[in-house]
Amino acid sequence: MSTVTGPITGFAVTDAEKAAMDTALAAALRGPRGANPLVGAVVLGSDGKQLVAGYHRGAGTAHAEADAIAEARAAGIDLKGTTMVVTLEPCNHSGRTGPCSQAIIDAGVSRVVYAVDDPHHHAAGGAVTLRAAGVAVESGLGAEEATELNREWFDAVRRRRPFVTLHIAQTLDSRIAASDGTSQWISSQESLADNHGLRGLIDAILVGTETVLVDNPRLTARNGAGEESGKQPLRAVMGLRGIPEEAAIRGSDGNFVHLPTRDPAEALAMLYARDIRHVMVEGGSRVLSAFLAAGLVDELIVYLAPTLLGSGTPALRELGISTLADAQHWTWDEAGGGAVRRLGRDLRLHLKPLAATAEDHKDGKDAAEATEGEH
Repeated sequence: MSTVTGPITGFAVTDAEKAAMDTALAAALRGPRGANPLVGAVVLGSDGKQLVAGYHRGAGTAHAEADAIAEARAAGIDLKGTTMVVTLEPCNHSGRTGPCSQAIIDAGVSRVVYAVDDPHHHAAGGAVTLRAAGVAVESGLGAEEATELNREWFDAVRRRRPFVTLHIAQTLDSRIAASDGTSQWISSQESLADNHGLRGLIDAILVGTETVLVDNPRLTARNGAGEESGKQPLRAVMGLRGIPEEAAIRGSDGNFVHLPTRDPAEALAMLYARDIRHVMVEGGSRVLSAFLAAGLVDELIVYLAPTLLGSGTPALRELGISTLADAQHWTWDEAGGGAVRRLGRDLRLHLKPLAATAEDHKDGKDAAEATEGEH
């Protein structure tokens, strides 16, 4: 039985289309979060049978609609007269890939049902293009679920700031370095490889000046042999102290920027002005805490090593929280490979902010009152 809601426009949808939206939403979760939204697409035959499904695998790869079309062609399926069900309005612009609206028209799809409009002004308009070409288009099916799927991404687009991934590599007792400052390597080789894979997907990686002065990191995306690989993120340093000319982070490729501020929102504005749409914040603890305290983290990735230090540098500092009722709450994120994964000896935890509700705040206050005086 389908779990999607809608439609908001009042059109009649079939049970097959509702089921297809469920499938599309599930397919979307296979992709990684970041500069682009999670999107899934399913093609239905005239008999309502699901023929193929596609999803977006990350920046620079085929969009979900194009991925589904490619899957159909590989299987020898003729798409003329079919229906495509998509979790987001098909895009109408040419970036690193072509417009999905035109790909749908060229494939001969006769009907498109999508959940929510694309909020990007340069990408929106796909529905208009499709209708002008004679494709029947309806929207609103599964709108609530599709909006929740990309809640943080929609918020970043609305605020005109990059999508923010915060990365922490820590011990079981939440330390990112020992008392003498050593931190290499808390994480397993498998966790390090996973992190370098993430670096190849993002637009920028950000650390504070203290991290540069203490650790002297390169912040490049590297393969198993330690060689730079593929697309490299912009290396950004946030803080008021100067960056030594000999610092490894400067590199020799000019792909470096110093952001002279301690304000996370201002740092993001500077990066957005440089066309950065996805930034990964890697440290140190003061910078990590500043982004969390400002409510500017869309995705949290924690590599948890089965190691105890007992002392040393804590992963997080002051978050401005003095009572349990004001605690930040996160929820497990199944996107991009799952919420919890084993990487060598480590655990990789993937979370996203829990949407706050009035009832949540009430429950938090009730819990604080109930436990008062217990410790």
